[in-house]
Amino acid sequence: MKKLKIISTIILISIPCFLYSQNIVYKPINPFFGGDTFNYQQLLASANAQNTFEEDSGFSFDQGSDLDNFTETLNRQLLNSLSQDLFQQEFGDTSLTVGTYVFGSLVVEITPSSGGLSVNILDTTTGEQTQIIIPN
Repeated sequence: MKKLKIISTIILISIPCFLYSQNIVYKPINPFFGGDTFNYQQLLASANAQNTFEEDSGFSFDQGSDLDNFTETLNRQLLNSLSQDLFQQEFGDTSLTVGTYVFGSLVVEITPSSGGLSVNILDTTTGEQTQIIIPN
């Protein structure tokens, strides 16, 4: 009986010598979280391959023809001349005066403010509103 206890004790003590274990260590893959920097290109290529979104280039840098440019410039000059004539008819040679003015579907409200003269323009058809502040 005593021999059996000694043998079992020796076996229990010697078992850890035969067992092997390893350290479980987490190592991130992404270089932004401490991973290897050489993984960056692979991660970027993988992300681009999975990306289904396409950039919408809303800007068109194509120039129109000379005739289109001339027509657009002529329209701007005519509208500018027309707006100056309307301004002269409404206000004369004097500057802007405080009040509310209606030009078709545009309501122009001129009020004094702390920063100068405030001009609020409201388009009654679309509801768009613009505010212009003319400093003193």
